[in-house]
Amino acid sequence: MSKLYVRNFSISLDGYGAGPDQSVQDPLGVNGENLHRWFFPTRTFRAMLGKQDGKTGIDEDFAKRGFENIGAWILGRNMFGPVRGPWPDETWKGWWGDNPPYHVPVFVLTHHARPPVEMEGGTTFHFVTDGIEEALRRAREAAKGKDVLVGGGVATVRQYLRARLVDEMHLAMSPMLLGKGESLFHDLDLPALGYAFTEWVSTPLASHITVTKQA
Repeated sequence: MSKLYVRNFSISLDGYGAGPDQSVQDPLGVNGENLHRWFFPTRTFRAMLGKQDGKTGIDEDFAKRGFENIGAWILGRNMFGPVRGPWPDETWKGWWGDNPPYHVPVFVLTHHARPPVEMEGGTTFHFVTDGIEEALRRAREAAKGKDVLVGGGVATVRQYLRARLVDEMHLAMSPMLLGKGESLFHDLDLPALGYAFTEWVSTPLASHITVTKQA
């Protein structure tokens, strides 16, 4: 069976995976973009922008590994956009323009049904109202043997961790303090859930930490 991963998930030293007050101007919350300073210079990220430059090294190794063998994604509603409640219309199609960076089926958790949105480059957004397990079932079916990636946000990652559905999680801990925002670890007892720390590699811009579900 394909595995469920969380990869390239940036958090602050005080455990926040996003800043407060998400908006169109601040998709990752206030100061949340700064969590990803390790990722932006990498060759992998630059390629997403159509560029052929970018840094290599440890940060790039983790960035590249994060997208290997991924056949489908799962996102929370906030990762798709800032619209709350019932969809007022179908004009909002994500943060990323006409050609999002996924290029595979993406399953968006929501309480409000919406028809699929087909984008350029092979990305189709499917909106799932039946919960995290149904989203995972559909994502695995769409992935056709490849792995599934939970892209966030914090609340979605927490739900999958609490249900012990995540097989492995790579966190990139940025050397900064947010002070407030969305806490990844609040009320989560990872050892009790069967997770253990398995890898730690540091660079000037991030400490890369891997947490793995034990058999």
